[in-house]
Amino acid sequence: MSVTVAPMIEARRLSKIVPNGLGTLTILHDVDLSVAAGQAVGIVGASGSGKSTLLGLLAGLDEPTSGSVSIDGTELGALDEDGRAALRARNVGFVFQSFQLLATLDALENVMLPLELSGAMSVAQAARAARAMLERVGLGDRLHHAPKHLSGGEQQRVAIARAFVVSPRVLFADEPTGNLDAETGAGVIDMLFGLNREHGTTLVIVTHDDAIASRCDRIVRLAAGRLVAGITAGAVRS
Repeated sequence: MSVTVAPMIEARRLSKIVPNGLGTLTILHDVDLSVAAGQAVGIVGASGSGKSTLLGLLAGLDEPTSGSVSIDGTELGALDEDGRAALRARNVGFVFQSFQLLATLDALENVMLPLELSGAMSVAQAARAARAMLERVGLGDRLHHAPKHLSGGEQQRVAIARAFVVSPRVLFADEPTGNLDAETGAGVIDMLFGLNREHGTTLVIVTHDDAIASRCDRIVRLAAGRLVAGITAGAVRS
């Protein structure tokens, strides 16, 4: 007897409409998307196509005008904000273009933060886990440096360490190399996909870079807020 495995992420008829000076603007139109556990999916499209809006809705950082999003079988719309925050704390990691590090905390403290907020570890345990993850991303000698004393690439590696230290089931990345030079960005992407494979984490990455998208298991394209049929990795290079 075959067993049906529920997708890790599932969006159904997802729409986002916002007011503007002329009335309303529809950013996303009835998007359906299913992402299997452990899959790496690249979301591509022109500027203004709705990529970051879709990512925010899938992650539960924003609420849709209509439609639904489920993560690991839990519908986000059935939860209040505290419930969505708790689900993200347990299951979701984020890597953003702007790093989103706290300037008043050093690298170790930034990576410890989600562990401390979850309440799952003592401070000493969180420090050990954060130190190990920073060593994994090559920053074992930069533990006590504030973000302003780290390069852009180092700051993004701290952000990646912070995202993976909680062993998330899903990682959302929004243009993670957008503020980095080409060489540094390539190193960050190697690290992101390497950790993704090691941990079996489902990865959803928004990018304008075809080379990054081609490394994903699957690519989906947005055009004017509508999802174009998914394409296999490498097809964007044709």
